[in-house]
Amino acid sequence: MKTIRQWGAAGLAVITMVTMTGWSAPAAAGSERGPTWTGCGPRLECAEVTVPLDWSRPHGQTITLPVVRHLASRPQQRIGSLFVNPGGPGDSGVEMATTRGDALDAATDGRFDIVGWDVRGAGGTARVDCFGDPAQRQAFWAGKPIPTTAAEQRAYLATTAEFARRCGAANGELLTHISTADTARDLDHLRHLVGDEQLSYLGESYGTFIGQVYANMYPRRVRAMALDGIADPVAVTGGTETALAAALVSTDKAFEQFLATCQAAGPDRCALAGHGPVAPRVDAMLRRLRHTPLPAPHATPPGTLSYQEALAPLKFAILGHPILWPEAAAALETAIAGDGSAVKDAASFPASEQFHRLVEPGQAITCADSPAKVRAARWPQVIHRFTQISRIGGAPLGWGMGAACASWPAGDTHRYTGPWNAATSNPILLVNTKYDPNSPLVGARRVERLLGNAVLLVHDGYGHLTNSDPSSCVTAATRHYLVELTTPAPGSVCLSDRAPYDPAFGGPTP
Repeated sequence: MKTIRQWGAAGLAVITMVTMTGWSAPAAAGSERGPTWTGCGPRLECAEVTVPLDWSRPHGQTITLPVVRHLASRPQQRIGSLFVNPGGPGDSGVEMATTRGDALDAATDGRFDIVGWDVRGAGGTARVDCFGDPAQRQAFWAGKPIPTTAAEQRAYLATTAEFARRCGAANGELLTHISTADTARDLDHLRHLVGDEQLSYLGESYGTFIGQVYANMYPRRVRAMALDGIADPVAVTGGTETALAAALVSTDKAFEQFLATCQAAGPDRCALAGHGPVAPRVDAMLRRLRHTPLPAPHATPPGTLSYQEALAPLKFAILGHPILWPEAAAALETAIAGDGSAVKDAASFPASEQFHRLVEPGQAITCADSPAKVRAARWPQVIHRFTQISRIGGAPLGWGMGAACASWPAGDTHRYTGPWNAATSNPILLVNTKYDPNSPLVGARRVERLLGNAVLLVHDGYGHLTNSDPSSCVTAATRHYLVELTTPAPGSVCLSDRAPYDPAFGGPTP
């Protein structure tokens, strides 16, 4: 099993669901020449695709986006290409197609080339990079964890303002052309280049927002669209503040389930169980931590554990991945006993250079899609409101992902802000986990009502995205939809294959 620290990067699928306004460009805008594919692994072909930096000026400055496809294992029965995006915002679609290509091929009966691309702002010649050198980034963020005290908050705000200034100086015009509307235009161009008359698409987390923008900009060009971990576009059109608030609605409910399922699993499977009710013990430790840092003598390096440090790994990694729950429970039990070392080590990732390097593109996309309405000086009041929505995730998400937008130096005039009610010829399949800490089920229900032709499948499970809590029922429903264009009956619910804390959790279907 991976450790909490190793899973930090995987936990960065933090929904920062955002919004945009825009126009539609012709599908064939830009070069008509298809990708030049080169073999780059077993059943893998790679290419770079050139697109306009500004789709309103198709013959102006260009950027290149990396693209990879995993070839269908049943080419004679090939339906077309299935474009995939893992969310983030800004996570790598190239990595998704490369590392998960075999699994996605098997899950769709070998009927599609699985095509992933890195969205503008996150890959190719259009990656946002605010430092250019890891050592500079490390030095800039060193000693600046998620703030707890008022003095720390003032210092962190000054840091995020300087970070935003550096991003503007380092990236220039790129920051005004990385909204998801621009990405939807790129996606439509890629669809055209691979020769598909209509788009087949699988989007996860923030990738569901890409899908919804595309479906509303190009409703007649959608063949099939399966969206997992739904972003609610209406709830997040009000700016960074509203976007992050919407993503926090279910975080504490997921934390409650982390504790409740631990108690149900018992002490043989969960270290927090067997000492009386689990939730009150953990809550008491967190209350003490708000006022008194906990010694962490065995951490690397040794030190003390603060309240916000304890919350950051819960929000960014643990709650979204039930496979980590047993290890996280053991770390919290050690903290209850007076040693915060294990939690301190887990908390080191959100303060690391690697974390900030990974989230830089996502922060830029967030700020482009959903500009902040509040000035930086008022951001602590925004954080206070976030913590009223979620005591676990409010401060980590608000400071770690949102604060920079209050000082962001650029906006995207082509962002898309609706409408969201387009009716595609075939239904869109929406899938949402009941206790998803980042994608509230209430948002998925709203999107089902908004779209002109959509069906919601509820996964009665835990974690962010259904692949974090495997369900053969969800896998089968998604396969039938993408291959045969058949949707589950309205109101359908799928169960997970195993319960959290099961030693075989995440393994083969029982």
